[in-house]
Amino acid sequence: MSSLKDSIALLESDLKAEPPRISVYHDLPFAILRYDPTAEWDLRREIKLLETRLLGVGRDVHIIPMSDLLWSALERVHEKDDDEGLDALIELEKQRGFVEAQQQLTTYLSSKVWVPLWDLLAERLAPIDPENSVVFLTRVAAMSPGIFHMSMLLDKMHGKTKVPTILFYPGSIEGTTGLRFMDLKDRDALGNYRVKIYG
Repeated sequence: MSSLKDSIALLESDLKAEPPRISVYHDLPFAILRYDPTAEWDLRREIKLLETRLLGVGRDVHIIPMSDLLWSALERVHEKDDDEGLDALIELEKQRGFVEAQQQLTTYLSSKVWVPLWDLLAERLAPIDPENSVVFLTRVAAMSPGIFHMSMLLDKMHGKTKVPTILFYPGSIEGTTGLRFMDLKDRDALGNYRVKIYG
């Protein structure tokens, strides 16, 4: 727990700086706060406390759960095509198994034909004033085990927002930049050298 608190403290210091020091690139104002997946409930409590402290110094905090984006994407897929969406995924899993259903969901979230996750996120960020705001992307575990890679999301968000955004990433770290999502042993530790990693 102390390492999570230490990471939050460093992040808080950088968010309170003028201008915020969370990112290297102005057109990719993202950072990652990595935490142990078993610390999810501790993290949620720490996020609420951090939100309160940031509000106290005049920052507007917006929390966007990735799980909400996932459900929104499925609703939009169904709006585009009555034969697609959640019910179609459930039926696909019954007939062909989880792996094929997950692959179809990944297609929904990564194809311009459907609802690319990065477009959905950019749309949610668009009305937020970047001058005095920060966005927390939470509930990232909703994308496990392999629905959507967060490294792809960050790559696709390049140039799409100026709002400082923190991705709360459940996983382990190898070296200084190798992140393994949900600490899944069959996943490679991916490095993203373009964003700052806390934790």
